[in-house]
Amino acid sequence: MARFMAALRRAAPWAAHNADGAIALGLAIVVGVLGIMPDKIFGPQGEEIQRELVTAATLVILALVATALLRDRVRQAPVEKTITSGALAELPLRLARLEELENLAHSTRRALDALELVRVLGSRQEIAQSHAEARKDTNRWSFKGGTGTYLRAVTLPACVAAARRDKRHLTVRVEVIDPTNLEVCETYAHYRRSLEDHPDATGETWTTDRVRKESYATILAAFWHRQRYGLLDIGVGLSTTMTTFRWDLSTTRLIMTVEDPNMAMTALADTFYYENCDTELRLSFEQARRVPLEMYKKVPLGDEPTIEEVQELFERIGVPLPKSYDGRDVVDIARKALRAVDPYGS
Repeated sequence: MARFMAALRRAAPWAAHNADGAIALGLAIVVGVLGIMPDKIFGPQGEEIQRELVTAATLVILALVATALLRDRVRQAPVEKTITSGALAELPLRLARLEELENLAHSTRRALDALELVRVLGSRQEIAQSHAEARKDTNRWSFKGGTGTYLRAVTLPACVAAARRDKRHLTVRVEVIDPTNLEVCETYAHYRRSLEDHPDATGETWTTDRVRKESYATILAAFWHRQRYGLLDIGVGLSTTMTTFRWDLSTTRLIMTVEDPNMAMTALADTFYYENCDTELRLSFEQARRVPLEMYKKVPLGDEPTIEEVQELFERIGVPLPKSYDGRDVVDIARKALRAVDPYGS
């Protein structure tokens, strides 16, 4: 009995809060009991009385159920209105914002992937190794810088030798300072001396005369290699402005160096930085003064170019040597062209 009373006390609050449902449940129990009771309990007309009681109780139960449903609908109306006018109304906007965030995350991921392929080189050995990897099996090379000393000393001879060994085509584009423009040569020499006033790895200091000879030597080296390898397509552009960077771009990577021989940056092909630098080098070369390399057959150069051959070459291509240059200066240019010293000292 005590358990029954305890259960009744626990059920009382629920019944009070859901009175219609509790009454309907009670009546359903009563109808069920009446349905199983014997007809004789209700007297001579017990069957008819029993049927009427069950029918009446059933109608009351249906009425209570309908009342409960209506009450729940009334309670739910404000909630549905809130959901419909609030969260559901804002759903398209939130979905649009979610799509924007997804696109932003995708773009950020692509940018980070590209940045991962831009790497700083922090030593002469790393820079030399990166150049060696760039030269491996490349069929094109673009250079833009000061006078192209490393290009003459290492890059051009190595690339031509590899192309000749594999019997394949090689395209080279070179842009250096115009040696006939005294002003830009002086500017470049002053800049290099301001960074380092003692001799560099080649054993020389930077003067205006050295800048001019280095650029002349790059032009001479281009003609000399073009005459000796028929599958070499080389072009040289002369710039009237100097740059503090040097770009070397091959099929597989870009290397950008500065005057510090222990610092450089490299980016692999198909990255954002590589593609944009490739475009920059192409446009810059198109704006430079073009050296007529197509005249390479008209002024043949020996394996060891003579003073007369060098002088005639520069005269014929419209890039004359200074009148003050004597035979010793011409020999110096030829030496720089074909036996340039590696400025990295490797």
